[in-house]
Amino acid sequence: MDKVGQFLTQIRNASLARHDKVDIPASKLRAGLAQILQDSGFIRSFKVAKDSKQGIMRIYLKYDDKGQSAITALSSVSTPGRRVYVHSTKIPNVRSGTGMCILSTSQGIMTGAEATQKNVGGELLCTVW
Repeated sequence: MDKVGQFLTQIRNASLARHDKVDIPASKLRAGLAQILQDSGFIRSFKVAKDSKQGIMRIYLKYDDKGQSAITALSSVSTPGRRVYVHSTKIPNVRSGTGMCILSTSQGIMTGAEATQKNVGGELLCTVW
């Protein structure tokens, strides 16, 4: 099962349904993605709670005064059947800089801007705007 795709779909569905929070099974990859989304201002916060299995991650979604979600669109780029790798010079510019892409690199999960600054490429996981 595609962990990134499932993570993005659950956030997208909760955002469209105007939920305040969403519970997702936790993993290090998902925690890294949530940390980037929080640092970029797309979600308010997240918590990881331990349980007898793998743990649960609770993500608190962010909305503006009019009730519009901070996340306009989430899309998965790399899938288990088709991995997409990019060189540090070929990292895409999402929505003319208003969005961002998230990569899994040898130095961890980071945004496209951080990967360009550190001159590392990797697997293009998703785009957010």
